[in-house]
Amino acid sequence: MGIEPCSKWRVIDGSPPKPSCPMAATVSSRLKYLSLGVLVFQTTSLVLVMRYSRTLQAEGPRYLASSAVVAAELTKIFICLMLVFRDHSYSVRAFNSVLRQEIAHKPLETLKLAIPSGVYTLQNNLLYVALSNLDAATYQLTYQLKILTTALFSVLMLGRRLGIYQWLSLIILMAGVALVQWPSESSVVAEKASVSAGSQFAGVTAVLVACCSSGFAGVYFEKILKESKQSVWIRNIQLGIFGLFFGFFGMLSFDGDKVMESGMFQGYNAVTCAVVTLQALGGLVIAAVIKYADNILKGFATSLSIILSAFISYFFLQDFEPTSIFFLGAVLVIAATFLYGYKGKPAPNPSRA
Repeated sequence: MGIEPCSKWRVIDGSPPKPSCPMAATVSSRLKYLSLGVLVFQTTSLVLVMRYSRTLQAEGPRYLASSAVVAAELTKIFICLMLVFRDHSYSVRAFNSVLRQEIAHKPLETLKLAIPSGVYTLQNNLLYVALSNLDAATYQLTYQLKILTTALFSVLMLGRRLGIYQWLSLIILMAGVALVQWPSESSVVAEKASVSAGSQFAGVTAVLVACCSSGFAGVYFEKILKESKQSVWIRNIQLGIFGLFFGFFGMLSFDGDKVMESGMFQGYNAVTCAVVTLQALGGLVIAAVIKYADNILKGFATSLSIILSAFISYFFLQDFEPTSIFFLGAVLVIAATFLYGYKGKPAPNPSRA
C-alpha cells in the first residue's frame, strides 16, 4: 500500500486543496500568502503612486483622470481575455466559442452588469478626486468605511446576518474614521501650507461617496455571481465592456475639449502607466484573495497596507504629519478591520464527551 497520489485531489467551489497531504498543504499555504502579499503591494502601491501622480509637478499638461479610468478598463479587459484564453488551453476555437456563448448569445445576462459597472466607473473617478486632495494615509483609513457600506448592503440585498463581533467592529470603525478626520493644530498648519479646507472637504466627500458606491457595486456583483455559473473572468470582461462605455462617455462629457485639443493620452508618462496597470489589477487581486485566503488574513493585509502608506507618505512624500488623535483613530480602524473578520469559536457539541 502506498500514499494516495495527489492527482486525485479536487478543488471544489474554488476552494484551495484540503491539507490532507503535505504537498497540498504547502501549495495552499504558498498561494494564500502569495495572494496576500500581492494584495498588500497592489493596494499600497496604487494609493501612493496615484497620490504622487496627482501632486507631481511636471512640464506640460497633467494626465486626465477620466482618461486613466478608460485606459484601466482596456487593460483589465485585455488581462481577462488572456486568462480566459489560458483556461481554454490556448485554443483559438474554444476561446471564440466561449466568448460567443457567454457574452454575445446572452445579452440579458451581460446587461445585468451595466449597473455595477456604471457605479464602479463613478467610484474609480472619485478615487482620483480623493487622492488629489487627501494624503495617502488619511485616504486609506477613511476608505475603510467601505466595510460598513458593504455590510449594510449585504444585510439589505442578500439578507445576510451579522454577528455581534461584526456589529461591534462597525461601531469601532466609525469612531476610528471620525478621529482620523478630527481637526487638530498640527493638521491646520499643514493644511494652510498644502491644501485648503475646501479641497480637504472635497477629498473626504469623494471618499465617502466612493465607499457607498463600492459597497453597493460589490454586493450587487456578488449577487450576480451567485446566481450564475459563469467564470469570474467572463464576468469581469462584461464589467469592463460597460465600464469602457461609461468611462469613455464620462471622459468626453467632462474633458472633451481637452481631449480634442491635446489627445486622450496627454500628460502620460511612466508613473501614469503604473497607475493604470495597478488599478486594472485591483479587482483581479481581490478575486485571488477571496479564493485562497480568509477574512482574518485579508484584514492583516489591509492593516499592513495602511501602515506602509502612512510610513511612506510621511517619510518620502512628506505630505502627512500624524497626530496623537490620528494615531488613535488609525489603531481603531485597524482593530475594527481585524474584528470584522473574526469568527468566534464554535460551541462544543454536548453529545460528545
